Amino acid sequence: MNVLTDNFSAYWKGFLGTVELTVYASVLALVLGFVMASFRVAPVGSFRALGTAWVTVLRNTPLTLLFFAVLLGLPRFGLVLPFTVFAVLALGCYTSAFICEALRSGINTVPRGQGEAARSLGMTFGQTLTTVILPQAFRSVIPPVGSTLIALAKNSAIAGAFSVVELLGTYKTLSELGYNIIWTFVWIALGYLIITLAISAVFNVLEKRWGVAR
Repeated sequence: MNVLTDNFSAYWKGFLGTVELTVYASVLALVLGFVMASFRVAPVGSFRALGTAWVTVLRNTPLTLLFFAVLLGLPRFGLVLPFTVFAVLALGCYTSAFICEALRSGINTVPRGQGEAARSLGMTFGQTLTTVILPQAFRSVIPPVGSTLIALAKNSAIAGAFSVVELLGTYKTLSELGYNIIWTFVWIALGYLIITLAISAVFNVLEKRWGVAR
């Protein structure tokens, strides 16, 4: 216990850093994922091509490489921001590709007749998508979106290698101070477990309330 009690402030700071990264990157991923999913099912070919390119590139790019591209590449083009913001951008953009595909799979579960009926009533594509299709699709994509955001929380550990304060990076300081590395990682793992269980609990509540009955 002394590993935790003697360094609680360091653990707490890292824990809050991971929570902050997870929350902000999740919001960005959900917004971008929704936009790209809309593009992928849009009647405009250029939008579908953009959505397809976004998903194809990001899903097939290692997250570590994306971190290097964002945190080290963007400053070379004059875009200088705190490393935490860059980390949120990398995590959010990467995860948005998986959110997009989860939403698109949900959209595909909605019968085609629903969209045709909406258009026959004079509704635009945007109105059909937001008021008819997505509310139905949302019910079937709660579990995969929740799993994706849990993966995001764990992927945030990569940010520690780029001078971003987060939970996994705590081990560097404690290792230099001579603390037992095994117990250092035990408390770090417990911190991630708390975060992922919290996300899982939120989505379990959403699934019980709005999920599709199996």
